Amino acid sequence: MTKLYLMTQGHPYWEETISLAEHCSWRAGPFLAEKMRKNEFKEWERVCAAYMDGKVVGFCTVAEKDELPEEYAFTPFIGFVFVEETYRGKRLSEMMIQNAAAYTRRLGYEKIYIMSGEIGLYEKYGFTKLGDYETIYGAVDQLFVKYIG
Repeated sequence: MTKLYLMTQGHPYWEETISLAEHCSWRAGPFLAEKMRKNEFKEWERVCAAYMDGKVVGFCTVAEKDELPEEYAFTPFIGFVFVEETYRGKRLSEMMIQNAAAYTRRLGYEKIYIMSGEIGLYEKYGFTKLGDYETIYGAVDQLFVKYIG
């Protein structure tokens, strides 16, 4: 059985999620681990963890901003979407995204955004590509939006 947790610092699975992020195969994982260690989140921002088989196997974030420069007013974002390789294909990303979208809808938002280089992934979850945008890191990523209100 899969359980999803929208967490802030102090949650029972916070440290385990940090460990997964720090040691995962994705190069962005350690950035999230450090952000979690320093608790660099606004009061309403959350880390979503997917818990299965007695352990955290995936995560994503709900945050005000992602990797776009400040001049863009898009908000809120789902970010850092990751599922452990052996747990892929079980729709965990979709469940975490739905959970994050439901949370932001409860906060009063009508749209949610994702930045990604993936092609064809987020469209199947109801996102529409808005365009390609230069990130704060100098790369170009796709910006996707989903209407949730």
